Amino acid sequence: MTGSFLKRNPSVPVVLGLLLLGTLAVTAMAASGGLSTSFVKTLGMTLCLALAALAMDLVWGYAGILSLGNIAFFALGGYMIGMWLMTARTEIIVAESLAGQAIPATPQEIRDAVGGQIFGVVGSADFPAIWAFSGSLPAQLALVVLVPSLLALVFGWLAFRSRVTGVYLSILTQAMTLALALYLFQNDAGLRGNNGLSGLQNLPGLSAVPQATVSLWFLWGSALALGLGYLLCAWVVSGKFGAILRGIRDNEARVRFLGYPVEGYKLAVFTLSAAITGIAGALYYPQAGIVNPAEMMPIASIYLAVWVAIGGRGRLYGAVIGAIAVSLISSFFTSGKLPDLDLGPLRLVWVDWWLVMLGFSFVLVTLLAPKGLGGLVDLWTQRRRPARHGADLGPDQGSFREEEAKA
Repeated sequence: MTGSFLKRNPSVPVVLGLLLLGTLAVTAMAASGGLSTSFVKTLGMTLCLALAALAMDLVWGYAGILSLGNIAFFALGGYMIGMWLMTARTEIIVAESLAGQAIPATPQEIRDAVGGQIFGVVGSADFPAIWAFSGSLPAQLALVVLVPSLLALVFGWLAFRSRVTGVYLSILTQAMTLALALYLFQNDAGLRGNNGLSGLQNLPGLSAVPQATVSLWFLWGSALALGLGYLLCAWVVSGKFGAILRGIRDNEARVRFLGYPVEGYKLAVFTLSAAITGIAGALYYPQAGIVNPAEMMPIASIYLAVWVAIGGRGRLYGAVIGAIAVSLISSFFTSGKLPDLDLGPLRLVWVDWWLVMLGFSFVLVTLLAPKGLGGLVDLWTQRRRPARHGADLGPDQGSFREEEAKA
């Protein structure tokens, strides 16, 4: 089984090997002082974005569902882990401040003080209902997966059973994301409105651990999550389930005519994509340090699609390549370290022009290289069709043959 899986997915050992070597190299250079802590964090966040792009390719590249709502699942994962980080860290601070009192504070007094610290910025001191499990790490880790998955399950069930497809489905997913962002901007939403959740880079109980070490921990965790996510996605798309997904992408009506429950397959892959994206967000935002509703605005939703398109839709390694390449190039051009170019009547400020360059690159890739950067990998490896044996079992070119059907 393992041999056949790797034979169908030759990119798996390559991607995992490069990921391992890259992580070890970054760790060694960071330990020797060759890389700054901020750059290590950038690399860790880039791996999280690659995991989110991988989930996006699963629904768009293989099932043909252009979801512009995956960024909502990404931010929700960050909110879920951020709630625990803020609660646990604030509890430690409050407990230390009350430790010198002659009469020990009661648990309710401590909770009220914690609530005042967290929600005082929005004029409240009470824990909203959605913070009920914020004091439990296992519960919040479960919610990292459950909340995005539940949202995807409900939304997908309503959309797919109504047979909404194409651009209409994309608009609906974008509307869902925008509606959720606008709701979270309100102070009474329970997540501190426009302020969001901040200070997430400070892990509770580890204040003595330098950020250089914490950044490496998150880099390893992000690399592990990306590796496991790649394995899972490769397994999903390599078997019968993946073949049906590609059939739905190419001709949904024909797959439905053959008797397959198309809506069930689409709902399953949409929910799985949401769960993976939520995990990516839970690893990303502690490295970024803050999560707020602005992360869900429409432009952020489009980024995931752009990364997958530039990397090569329908290729798992293409999604990873596209996300990593665009993310690192974006960090380079928006870092403020590049000198502006004075072209006479036009002054080229890289920070302002980066989005124009990204949009232009997207158009060029779409028109001139629809296979994206992943297509370059195909050319480099000179991928060819496998040797075919036996008589055709179907009338079309590329049908299974007798010997292949027996394998």
